[in-house]
Amino acid sequence: MAQKSSSKPIIFSGIQPSGNLHLGNYLGAIVQWVELQDQFDCIFCVVDYHAITVKQDPKILNEKIVEIAKIYLASGIDPKKSIIFQQSARPEHTELAWVLNCVARISDLDKMTQFKDKAGKNQESVSVGLYDYPVLMAADILLYDADLVPVGEDQKQHVELARTLGRRFNNQFGKTFKIPEVKIKEESARIMGLNDPLKKMSKSAASEMNYIALTDAPDKAAKKIMRAVTDSGSEIKYDKAAKPAIANLMTIYSLLSGAPLKSLEKKYAGRGYGDFKKDLAEIVNKFLTGFQKKYNSISDEEVKKILAQGAEKLAPIAARNMEKVKKNIGALL
Repeated sequence: MAQKSSSKPIIFSGIQPSGNLHLGNYLGAIVQWVELQDQFDCIFCVVDYHAITVKQDPKILNEKIVEIAKIYLASGIDPKKSIIFQQSARPEHTELAWVLNCVARISDLDKMTQFKDKAGKNQESVSVGLYDYPVLMAADILLYDADLVPVGEDQKQHVELARTLGRRFNNQFGKTFKIPEVKIKEESARIMGLNDPLKKMSKSAASEMNYIALTDAPDKAAKKIMRAVTDSGSEIKYDKAAKPAIANLMTIYSLLSGAPLKSLEKKYAGRGYGDFKKDLAEIVNKFLTGFQKKYNSISDEEVKKILAQGAEKLAPIAARNMEKVKKNIGALL
């Protein structure tokens, strides 16, 4: 794939090696990535430079990079079908980000709602990287001629910025970048917090009761399900507006078991939340037991080899496109 030998469209996506990857990441993103491998040329990145926009312990970051790649592999992302690599292994990402910084405008970044959400009232004291990382994300995407970028609704604005910067560069310096399309994940796969069904499950949540980490001990995860908040009443009914908590748990149940939501309503008609949560806890326990068996069978050495091979496969594309950028801006002698 390094020379784009197939006619398949290219997909690019990535996850930061920070916090704990959870069931929401798996059901909302990674499962779909696995399914996309046969239809597209897929490039999946461990975006470690994005992670350092907030303070990281170097030792933990190093471990998390390997952990994320292991999760990709245990989930079914196949290095024979897809490229898996570490962002910082290809210096062209940051090189292109600087060039795009010179095309981006302060007004572009001031519109980014994720920065406002993450920085809160501390906007003057957070790192410049946290403010500027949408430009690095644009570089990640544009560097590899991505056709589609699968993201959640919360990242759509960042892909739109990549499209804006790509078009602006092309208009100023001539045709250089392919303009990617946004591929929004299905709403049905949006997993909410176990302790707050009105907010998305988050790997950076203050309480670990918010999420089920893919590395949680299965019995610990089962206990989290049993302690998950529920709605008033006891009817097992899928209604995101009136019963957001049980609707979220039903979504997890349906996605892990393959049972349609309507069949769950029938199965648990006349039964209470206790019975439902007990069964869901068993399903989660079974899923994590199988997943972690695959995860633990992958060695750190194997992961590092796959990441290095992925970066090597991408080297020709990254070098070619960066050379084109330098030529078009007048920097290539």
